[in-house]
Amino acid sequence: MRILFVEDDHTIASGLQYSLEQEGYSTVLCHGAQCAQKVITKELETIDLCLFDLSLPDGSGYDLCRLVKQQADIPVIFLTAVDDEVNVVMGLDMGADDYITKPFRIRELMSRIKSVKRRYDRTEVTQSVLTIGDVTIKTAQAIVLKNGQEIPLTALEYRLLLTFASHPGQVLSRDQLLGHIWDVAGDFVNDNTLTVYIKRLREKLEDDPQHPKLIQTMRGLGYRAGE
Repeated sequence: MRILFVEDDHTIASGLQYSLEQEGYSTVLCHGAQCAQKVITKELETIDLCLFDLSLPDGSGYDLCRLVKQQADIPVIFLTAVDDEVNVVMGLDMGADDYITKPFRIRELMSRIKSVKRRYDRTEVTQSVLTIGDVTIKTAQAIVLKNGQEIPLTALEYRLLLTFASHPGQVLSRDQLLGHIWDVAGDFVNDNTLTVYIKRLREKLEDDPQHPKLIQTMRGLGYRAGE
């Protein structure tokens, strides 16, 4: 697997690059946003995963994530010294798949990388087309349509929708949803993030998000997929 790794601290970058390569990963190391932008523009098809430091001297990891997600559905993990909900949710909202707060242990980062890749490689839905009311999911192309119009979703929003589509009429607890979305790394995820994604799905797919039909709570126990 080839990883685009962007970190402006040369000491941290050197040590982490060595650790990644010891684990068998191929790395493309950049110390700034401009270098990373060139790689994304010219070599993105050769990249399997991105590790972006949030704070860079000539840009932001947010901007790099946005650039990647505009071109391909490639996993992005943020490296951040800021562990607050606003920054984390903002990164996840623009399509990032996970984050890890500095300082961190190498083994923890390796676990995050493997978990994210498993989520991308795992095929949970075998049907090529799924329909929930006026929403159609074309799984082969990873396209979501509402009344024939394409609805843009982030990678995690799409996976959450697939989870609901795969369990019609069932009550799914938060733990079950996190298990489907986050796999074995679920313990690292702020539970509030799930609420954010449920809200965003409603806003994008519902005619009236305040009175949802596709996704609704049942006695506070969990969420029910559309019937």
